Amino acid sequence: MYVLLCEDNTLYTGYTDDVIRRFKTHQAGKGAKYTRAHKPVEILYQEEFFTKHDAMSAEYHFKKLTRTKKMLYIENHE
Repeated sequence: MYVLLCEDNTLYTGYTDDVIRRFKTHQAGKGAKYTRAHKPVEILYQEEFFTKHDAMSAEYHFKKLTRTKKMLYIENHE
């Protein structure tokens, strides 16, 4: 799971097995629809999981948090 900071100060969350490659894909405008309109500028957070299911579950639960709680999560898990 990874969290990107976009140029408009929004956050984008996703999952992949190669965060750097995926970040470059997002920056090139070929990633998710959201990141085509909100260009990512920084990888704020990444966390590794043993299974795809665990990563997808973490992404799902993270996306349900408020921005404030997301930022606290990132601060507490660095």
